[in-house]
Amino acid sequence: MSLLGILLALGLLIYLAYRGWSILLLAPICALIAALTAGQPLLANWTQTFMRIAADFIGQFFPIFLLGALFGKLMEASGAVEAIANYMTAKLGAQRAILAIVLAGAFVTYGGVSLFVAFFVLAPMGHALFKAADIPHRLMPAAISLGTATFTMSAMPGTPAIQNTIPMPFFGTTAFAAPVLGLIASAIMLAFGLWWLGRAETRARRRGEGYAYTGSATPQRAVEDDIIRERATLAREFDPRELPRGVHAAPPPPPILIAALPLVTVVTVNLVMSLLVLPRMDADFLAEPRWGATSLAAVGGVWSVIVALSAAIALTLALNAARLPTLRETISAGVNAAALPILSVASLVGFGAVVAGLPAFEVVKNWVLGIQGGPLVSLAIATNLLAALTGSASGGLTIALDALAPSYLQLAAQAGIDPGTMHRVAVIGAGTLDSLPHNGAVVSLLAVCGATHKDAYFDIVMTAIVGALIALVVVIVLGSVFTSF
Repeated sequence: MSLLGILLALGLLIYLAYRGWSILLLAPICALIAALTAGQPLLANWTQTFMRIAADFIGQFFPIFLLGALFGKLMEASGAVEAIANYMTAKLGAQRAILAIVLAGAFVTYGGVSLFVAFFVLAPMGHALFKAADIPHRLMPAAISLGTATFTMSAMPGTPAIQNTIPMPFFGTTAFAAPVLGLIASAIMLAFGLWWLGRAETRARRRGEGYAYTGSATPQRAVEDDIIRERATLAREFDPRELPRGVHAAPPPPPILIAALPLVTVVTVNLVMSLLVLPRMDADFLAEPRWGATSLAAVGGVWSVIVALSAAIALTLALNAARLPTLRETISAGVNAAALPILSVASLVGFGAVVAGLPAFEVVKNWVLGIQGGPLVSLAIATNLLAALTGSASGGLTIALDALAPSYLQLAAQAGIDPGTMHRVAVIGAGTLDSLPHNGAVVSLLAVCGATHKDAYFDIVMTAIVGALIALVVVIVLGSVFTSF
């Protein structure tokens, strides 16, 4: 009966979340349904398990949500993201429209710009480029997705994406975990995605299929639609409702000297903090109860990302002060953009904590840990399934690691596998099947581009799911053979 209750609660959560109901209410209700069917105390599960774990998640990751959303908003309002995209498209030209959109998206998101900020800037440019090159606009969502929501989210070493920061406290790693495996996975995702899109463009030309888009190339629907907003804030760390707020700079800044420098700063400062500064820090004081009785290994990765984003924000403000006439409104929009996403994901994590505490979850746990192929295969399947079911890479990843990370660390130690390899497999796994049709990022991207699931989703599957799965398999094989890479 308890296992049936878990399945019922999860099914109800997925269905109503897909219908646009707020996860802030759905998550505790569904958690209590699961607890009720297991005969567990309801109020204790809500206040002592759900709320405690949700609060722990907020305590750990809210600084990154906050700074990431603020940085993305400042980069968008200052015109820096637009300047970089313009630069890429000018250098590559309409004849390489797909490559230009992919590389522009990859550059800005690897530098720390929020996914939705990139969507809203790249979509209008994509329409202009695809129209000039006479490429079917149905391929545009896949091109944007490839550059913004695949390798720069889950595989590139040092990416400040929230998905790449979540495993750090669990495995004691940094954002640069398993760098060689990450680079290999990134190359596979990028190469496969470009190959697929190039093939699709060639086939379309042979059929005489061109741009042929007659709709309005504006992202307003994704901003105003409440259902899209609910899905979007669960999927990523930026509330799209805040995008239009604040005066946007015109003209944009010089692309190299001013626009790109903050992005480079994020990666550079993160690297310096992770490899040079924090390893030399005397952090024995962290073992004291007033600091949470923790260790530098558990918090160092998060600290590095916080410092990197803070430095990039300060530099953005210094370089673009004259381009931000409504600075207070812009900053308010940026910090407000983090509020709903962090609460939504935390609620999802709280739901997972309640389920993981039920007696029937032991059956699920034993099944997952008993999957043949070793801990890397088991971890990849667990994160894939939970990200797919929840429609959230960050939510699914946190639920999996909250429940199973100690067991995976033990299994990895027995197999001689480095925690950094576990980190990289977990993140790539979570960023694969989260791109199913109900995912908020997918729904938002299609709305921003003026496309439909029927026309454009298959190419998203190939670039965001199939390519990532191939990369994941390669990483698991290499990680199993070399254990630390």
